Amino acid sequence: MTDFVQIMTTIDSKEAAQSIARALVERRLAGCVQVIGPISSTYRWEGGIESDEEWLCLIKSRLDFYHDVETAIHELHTYDVPEILALPVIAGSGPYVHWLAAQIDSPEDS
Repeated sequence: MTDFVQIMTTIDSKEAAQSIARALVERRLAGCVQVIGPISSTYRWEGGIESDEEWLCLIKSRLDFYHDVETAIHELHTYDVPEILALPVIAGSGPYVHWLAAQIDSPEDS
């Protein structure tokens, strides 16, 4: 199971989140991207505390594609410093993991 990761990023609009989701799936860097939101985020930025409405993208991918996913997010994202975090998948339903693996190809193959 350690071949798979769930990568997350947040962004300031539903449309932008859906654009990232679509691009990652079209490029076969992700088998599925779920867009959740709006959510409320509170954080420090440039010396102050900010609170904003954001949308969360949960990206299902493979660990060896992490850098390609990160690069694509940076290309598509509007933030100076986007959140991009990857969590290992330590277990998963066999049929789902099989389906996920079948959805993701090497970026060179797409």
